[in-house]
Amino acid sequence: MKLLVRDRLLGFGEDYWIEDERGDKIFLVDGKAMRLRDTFQLKDRRGRTLIDIHQKMFALRDTMVIERDGEPLATLRRKRLSLLRNHYRVTLVEGTELDVSGKILDREFVIEYDGEVLAVVSRRWLRLRETYGVDIVREDADPALIIAVTVCAINLAEKERDND
Repeated sequence: MKLLVRDRLLGFGEDYWIEDERGDKIFLVDGKAMRLRDTFQLKDRRGRTLIDIHQKMFALRDTMVIERDGEPLATLRRKRLSLLRNHYRVTLVEGTELDVSGKILDREFVIEYDGEVLAVVSRRWLRLRETYGVDIVREDADPALIIAVTVCAINLAEKERDND
């Protein structure tokens, strides 16, 4: 499943649609501006909230929390002992871990589980400016979770860049 994401041009707080290859709107990323912490909602095309994403307020390292139906689903934080600057670890509540690594600010990275690629995020296969693709490779992967992880990784990488 390939999805197209048009980068937010005006920064945090702007809503944007994620479309499939035919141009049909699949997900809406609803950025909640004017909050103390970064907050997003991933909604379906009918406006129903699928996933809530927010920054954990009191954490030693920047951490994003992903929730579904008010229950924690996963946390994403920068991997501690990584030589790569843009390497994040996603820990699902049941203990499964995903790795996110690559050039996140350039929108060129992968999401992996146990060394197997779940999704590839890339601008390479698109000609549209300010657009990147999310190619969900495994059929059994949860598209909403993959998009949530992508949003979190990009948000944290942008915050790191801005803090430097």
